[in-house]
Amino acid sequence: MEEEDDEVMVKEGIMASQREIFSISGPIHLTSIDWNNSYHRTSVASCLVQAVYTLERDRQQNRIGLKSQANHWWEFFNFTLAETLVDDSDGSIYGAVFEYKHFFSYNYHNTPHLKPPPRHVIAFRGTILKRHSRSRDLRLDLRCIRDSLHDSTRFVHAVQVIQSAVAKTGNTAVWLAGHSLGAAVALLAGKIMTRSGFPLESYLFNPPFSSIPIEKILKSEKLKHGVRFAGSLVKAGVAIAVKGRHHNKGQEDDSFMKLASWIPYLYVNPLDTICSEYIGYFKHRNKMFEIGAGKIERIATRNSLRSLLSGGGGGGSSSDSCSEPLHLLPSAYMTINTSKSPNFKRAHGIHQWWDPMFNAEYVLHQFNH
Repeated sequence: MEEEDDEVMVKEGIMASQREIFSISGPIHLTSIDWNNSYHRTSVASCLVQAVYTLERDRQQNRIGLKSQANHWWEFFNFTLAETLVDDSDGSIYGAVFEYKHFFSYNYHNTPHLKPPPRHVIAFRGTILKRHSRSRDLRLDLRCIRDSLHDSTRFVHAVQVIQSAVAKTGNTAVWLAGHSLGAAVALLAGKIMTRSGFPLESYLFNPPFSSIPIEKILKSEKLKHGVRFAGSLVKAGVAIAVKGRHHNKGQEDDSFMKLASWIPYLYVNPLDTICSEYIGYFKHRNKMFEIGAGKIERIATRNSLRSLLSGGGGGGSSSDSCSEPLHLLPSAYMTINTSKSPNFKRAHGIHQWWDPMFNAEYVLHQFNH
């Protein structure tokens, strides 16, 4: 969801929120990018997502030529706009393909320790609650909750664009980035590409967790663990009952471990009810292994009650990336913003991720088979 801002600037005939203007809200201190620096990579990825938000706002407000604001968000980092992704349902811009100008001149081949820049970054915006895009975006938000985003024409188009970019340049030169609804698109597409043998470096900002936000609702750590422990027991029990102990086990293990090898960058804020449950999700999994309930959790992690009871598997094939809940994620590099956010809009906003002052907690969660 885009951060709303009451402060609108009208300057030289340009009407724009301050948060859309790069010179006011962007990381103008990043005049040179070190691709080995995680903060720099995060800033570039999040700014390119903001570029997509601003592209759509430029379209909605008919800001063209010198009045447009979006181009500053990619040009500052030496990217060009290679393709604009348009939703055929409402004509809104939901994503874009950006190309790094200096990809071929960047000298990293002779220095193996240097992390190469991306050639293409495919970025997806979240919900914009303006009349030109609100209806379509909210319907897709509902699809996220129902785990049916994969059936939408927007998602199908996004995957086609990603597959085309990978076919042209290879998966190591392509990044995915998305915020909120856009993070859901990138996450689901990333799963599909990984299970097809093409894992992509992915930056997922405030992705929606399609389940009850226990982390936010319950205050007691013991109560949180108790509720999640009971959930894991039920899921493991139903999985065994539905699938049997050996039903397609080899195929399922192979598919799940393919997904486990993909480690996207996940960005969450504890005060954001939309994504905060990822914190508890991974914390609970670690706790289960600590108390010796690892076998139960291995089965529970691979499955969801909804997919089990509806006849879906939960981990057996590439199609399971679509039928399973978004939050079934084996591994992630998680960045938690522990700074105090003044309100939900700031806690869920994209701007926090390039703020050099935010307090971050970094945790690597890697599925242990």
